[in-house]
Amino acid sequence: MTNIPQPSSDSPTAPGGRGRGAGAERGTPARSPRIGPAPRVVLLGCGPGDAALLTVRGRDLLARADVVVVDRVDALPQLPEPLSAEVVEAPGQAAETAHACAQRAAGGALVVRVFPGDPLVGGRGAAEATQLAAEGIPFEIVPGVPLETGVAAYAGVPAGTPFCVATLTSDGDADPDWATLAGTMSLGATAPLLLSVPVPLVGKAAAALIEHGRPGDTPISVTQQGTTTSQKTVVATLDTVGTSLTLPAEGEAPTAVAVVGAPVRAQQSLSWWESRPLFGWTVLVPRTREQAAEMADRLRGYGARPLEVPTIAVELPRTPAPMDRAIKGLVSGRYQWIAFTSVNAMKAMRDKLDDFGLDARAFAGVRIAVVGESTAAALRDYGIKPDLVPSGQQSSEGLLADWPHFDSMLDPIDRVLLPRADIATETLAAGLKDRGWAVDDVTAYRTVRAAPPPAPIREALKGGGVDAVLFTSSSTVRNLVGIAGKPHERTVLGAIGPNTADTMAEHGLRLDVMAPEPSVTVLVDALAEFAVTWKAREQVSRPSMLRGRRR
Repeated sequence: MTNIPQPSSDSPTAPGGRGRGAGAERGTPARSPRIGPAPRVVLLGCGPGDAALLTVRGRDLLARADVVVVDRVDALPQLPEPLSAEVVEAPGQAAETAHACAQRAAGGALVVRVFPGDPLVGGRGAAEATQLAAEGIPFEIVPGVPLETGVAAYAGVPAGTPFCVATLTSDGDADPDWATLAGTMSLGATAPLLLSVPVPLVGKAAAALIEHGRPGDTPISVTQQGTTTSQKTVVATLDTVGTSLTLPAEGEAPTAVAVVGAPVRAQQSLSWWESRPLFGWTVLVPRTREQAAEMADRLRGYGARPLEVPTIAVELPRTPAPMDRAIKGLVSGRYQWIAFTSVNAMKAMRDKLDDFGLDARAFAGVRIAVVGESTAAALRDYGIKPDLVPSGQQSSEGLLADWPHFDSMLDPIDRVLLPRADIATETLAAGLKDRGWAVDDVTAYRTVRAAPPPAPIREALKGGGVDAVLFTSSSTVRNLVGIAGKPHERTVLGAIGPNTADTMAEHGLRLDVMAPEPSVTVLVDALAEFAVTWKAREQVSRPSMLRGRRR
């Protein structure tokens, strides 16, 4: 990550120089932007922090951006991943930043200048837009959810109508007119004051409002890291808020949103985000990012922070010949059935078909069975509807329970293709043979133990800093213990099914949560239900807070 080069003072396009829009005499109107789709600069509001609040237009532009400009890389807002653009820091004041963006755009790049909240609310987006207009650079403004109102909504504080918004800065150069703000609050009970303020200056702001006539018992809420799973809201009064706050920890956003006025009294009953069952919980997901996406999204919906720690890596078989023969048999009509016991098996078969220049049409005439709904969904994404999904338990045993016996009068072919992992159990293959089927049991992929996670993650897992671990297979149990050690005794442990629970018992791990059916979303739902009862019993919000206490 680099800084945008700052324009030199004698540059032909620098502010104050002799180039486009810079040498005009005072009073000369700014030039109109050049007509055409490029070059272009986008002033994008990314919202108050939660990447899910980014607009559809904003997400599309970030996906196509060549350069993304932020105020500070170490304070990069939550943006959708992956972000393939070059991420750079703004060089300085609004005019310098706008001119530097213009230079990159003039080179043909799509430049997206990211602002927290909305570009034209409480920021310098208007100043940068004015400079771009003066230089004749085409630009677009994409609104975002304003920081102040967005955070207030996530805190459960109704802003009311009308309301007043003000911004404080740590350098003190732009302090608001406190007399005017205090007077504005006299409009009535539905006219709160919204402040974007560094946490260390909240006490100063409260004292200034009291000095200019607001009662000391006026309620105030202060929300740090708003709209994220680390959000913290403190409700106090103007005369007590200075001693009610803790300073941000290292790495936390220093700016908070404060709401001053009578609507703050509704916060306790309207707090919807911080009251979610898993709010603030750190939940370790022992899967790769690609595999963990569905589970991670579900966890975030409950307010948890998913910690993705891959415990296995998927690799190609050591010998490709068996899979090559399987593909040739598939297209030549060798098989009556093909059974997929995992999403990885489905993906391995799809990749192998791609290698041969084939697609889903290779499955024509073959009946397809899957072990559960997750694999069925992956198959449907490939354009194929499965013929057999277990009606009961979603496992090899459940699939066997519904699998028909071979009947030579009804089945023209007696052979089943079973592509699977190298460490898969023999349950399904043996059961199919018992039912009269011939089975081509083929290794479609290998699972190997992943590299150990970073030391801080290992220490958090063994020291009680992780609130819960959700095991999604027996291999995730074995591998996590192997690469990171056993979770702390106060960590809540969940299993996706009976086989996984048995493996946990073999490793001396306690089972707290069992999914009623083998689905990652159902497992997360079960953890959320468990958390409600757990918090009522333990009288704390998450297991990691039990440090120093006996469970």
